[in-house]
Amino acid sequence: MEAHEAATPEELADILEVAYALAADLGVSPEQLENIRAAKASQRGGFTKRIVWTGNCH
Repeated sequence: MEAHEAATPEELADILEVAYALAADLGVSPEQLENIRAAKASQRGGFTKRIVWTGNCH
């Protein structure tokens, strides 16, 4: 099975539930979490192009 086939919307929703629960433990609402995510994406870019920085090459 390819990765995109395994990532069903239901499984992605489960990941969001985990993120929301972790945020709640820190006293952060889902709305606050989204605002933080959006600000970081605006400043640093997001992951929509699936490009991930892994560090400097030496």
